[in-house]
Amino acid sequence: MFILSKMIDRRIAAYQEGLTATHYAEVENMHRQIRGWRHDYRSHIQTMKSYAAAGDMEAIARYLDELDTDLRTVDTVVKTGNKMTDAILNSKISLARSKNITVEAQADIAVELTLSQLDLCIIIGNLLENAIEACLPLPESERVIRIYMEMKGRQLYMSFTNTAAPGKKQKRGGRFLSDKGEGHGFGLVRIDNIIERHGGYISSNSEEGVFTTEVLLPQ
Repeated sequence: MFILSKMIDRRIAAYQEGLTATHYAEVENMHRQIRGWRHDYRSHIQTMKSYAAAGDMEAIARYLDELDTDLRTVDTVVKTGNKMTDAILNSKISLARSKNITVEAQADIAVELTLSQLDLCIIIGNLLENAIEACLPLPESERVIRIYMEMKGRQLYMSFTNTAAPGKKQKRGGRFLSDKGEGHGFGLVRIDNIIERHGGYISSNSEEGVFTTEVLLPQ
């Protein structure tokens, strides 16, 4: 029993260390985008001044449209109404887009969640990490993740859908196997434990080239 407890402690420590490292990489990616935009700020101003001096208002309008599109990739991507959810979602979406994955997100959670920040991070973080990993083997034009979140009465509903390699994922013991190989999938176990503890519901479905997970949690 003591040896088993030690093994579980080591796995939890390794999992949390990996989660921290991943989160740091996501935040650093967002900061890198912001630093790049700030670095180019003076050049943008000089370019528009040149157009203004020439009286070319159409060129200024086109340039501003391009800047607006570029800035949207730096600004907050999703505003759910819940600050912690925004932080987790946007860091993951930023990471996905840095890997040339198209992300479509619709979320509205303008309430205070009873779910702890750690539990929320584990659920959203792991499901989006798995979605990102599943997309990467595909051609860039086929990489898509769709996120939908809303309150259904007093329950938090979350849906994560991603494109994947052809063929259905395999199950073992009622759970889909991790694409990362033997010894992985600890994050999925953590998600199941959290949902069971909160009296929630999770359902995953694998179709040809598409994988979807739905979560429902009482609040």
